[in-house]
Amino acid sequence: MSAEQPGRLLTEERRREITNLLERQGRVTVAELKKAFGVSAVTARSDLDALHASGVLVRSHGGGIKPIVHGPDYPLKIRESIHQDKKQRIAHAAVDLIKPFQTVIIGSGTTCGALACQLRHSTPEHLTVITYALNVALRLADAPNVSLVMIGGIFRQVSSAFVGPQAESMMGTLHADHCFLGGVGIDADVGLTTLDILEAQLNKRILRAARESTVLADSSKLGSRSLAVIGDSSRLQRLITDSNAPEEALDAFRARGAEVIVA
Repeated sequence: MSAEQPGRLLTEERRREITNLLERQGRVTVAELKKAFGVSAVTARSDLDALHASGVLVRSHGGGIKPIVHGPDYPLKIRESIHQDKKQRIAHAAVDLIKPFQTVIIGSGTTCGALACQLRHSTPEHLTVITYALNVALRLADAPNVSLVMIGGIFRQVSSAFVGPQAESMMGTLHADHCFLGGVGIDADVGLTTLDILEAQLNKRILRAARESTVLADSSKLGSRSLAVIGDSSRLQRLITDSNAPEEALDAFRARGAEVIVA
């Protein structure tokens, strides 16, 4: 085994960087990782094997590639390490839309989790938050000026969210001023999509329960389509994304009547 370079990244940090690299270019190779991180081939293969086991990539000869379905269902902890700065900017823009005395629904995912974090620091007066996402609820459980309504059901560990008939039934009895949803992909022609059918069904209920809807999606999700449709573009009043979003993709949403905010 060749010697590793001093000052190299810790294992967890390196694997996060590999995940970011995979997101940007769609594939990585052992030779590329050796050069980029100053590690041995054995270490690079070990990193790829670990990321394969967690669902981040599919091992291929000499490297790894992104799974065929865009935006694979990575564990929440992995997704939290991707595009962090973009998600924070999107969340900051979303907070500005929330007014005192409102009831809002916050969906699942890491950008919705970032919104919950922002609300802890700048909470509008007398806010009620409805959520089915455990990561969102934990961030807001002791937040001042927040009344929290937790939707229960079947716990989906990979997204830290409760879904299923019980969750849909409870959501059907509620109403909100505004909902904030994430997803695996958003396309102007198809709408907002996700990988899990049960979560898509619950999100459909959320769109019916809220007077106003806003999608929080970083630019990597624009133009992508996943398995289950949450709602077509006509059901989505607003999209908040980041400055890397292609202008033609944003124009396609504007042409369908959606407001676009670039954070």
